[in-house]
Amino acid sequence: MRISIGWVLILGCALGISSKASATDRVFAEGTVPEELWNQGEFTEGVAVRSDGFVFFSDIHLDPAKPGQILLFDPATKQTSAYCERSSKSNGLAFDSGDRLIACCGANGGNRSLCEVLEGGQLKPLISSFNGKPLNAPNDLVVHPNGSIYFSDPRYLGPEPVEQAGMFLFRYDTKSNTVSIATELAKKPNGVETSPDGKTLYLAETDNGSTGVPGDPVGPKGRMQLLAFDVNADGRLSNARVIVDFGSEDGIDGLTVDASGRIFAAVRSANKFGIGVYDASGKPLDFLPTPSLPTNCGFGSGNDSRTLYISAGGGLYRASVMKQN
Repeated sequence: MRISIGWVLILGCALGISSKASATDRVFAEGTVPEELWNQGEFTEGVAVRSDGFVFFSDIHLDPAKPGQILLFDPATKQTSAYCERSSKSNGLAFDSGDRLIACCGANGGNRSLCEVLEGGQLKPLISSFNGKPLNAPNDLVVHPNGSIYFSDPRYLGPEPVEQAGMFLFRYDTKSNTVSIATELAKKPNGVETSPDGKTLYLAETDNGSTGVPGDPVGPKGRMQLLAFDVNADGRLSNARVIVDFGSEDGIDGLTVDASGRIFAAVRSANKFGIGVYDASGKPLDFLPTPSLPTNCGFGSGNDSRTLYISAGGGLYRASVMKQN
């Protein structure tokens, strides 16, 4: 399948550097600065908000001997506590329609699985292998409205051997308990999200040219793009297109989509990092600088639905989104 190039942006335009948001497009109020909520971690990731408003996020330790943890932030009290003290290098997090917490647990001492996080913080692996071989390092996920789970499986860090034939976006069918390759078009898939109606899937291609495995060759940096796919009735993906191309700059880590379909992405370009906001075609709408390199973001629930929670550096932040015109 060929990738058809849609509305492609490069370098500055992709980052929103040379395109200032108009008054009608503006997403964040002028002068908005993310509010620091907690900053005692090492490498935070995977923001996910439960239906009751509690915010969950991962703290990933770079030491293979330290398992990492899943933390819980209470917006009412502004208190942060440990929900899962041994999260096996959990990265991306998501809740399904039944408020079941699903985690991508990576490599570097983690269990390299798609897991359910049970009440009390215990982990229940759902998928740990494909074609009889261990997964690379599940990174990020999205629960489709039909209940299936798409998750990315790249490798950026960890001494464990890479045994899969590639780095794929997988689809886990929760009804049949089977897993299949959703697309092989992205060489190194990362953040993944769907449109509100579930008809479009967005995938960050974030190819840094390295597996992080000691002794593995380090190649040149590959594609840094945001891809979009149509989601067919059977869950298969089609009509691949590039909607944002970051060129030689570092691209997107995690991303989320609001109720109106706008894409909020953690852009990690060293020249300009923060939350980039795009419409469904890839047109830049706004850009919010973050204090450190962002990794992921997610919206609050209920009365907090216009609050964007952001994981960046070793902390958790939030910023309000303006009401759409």
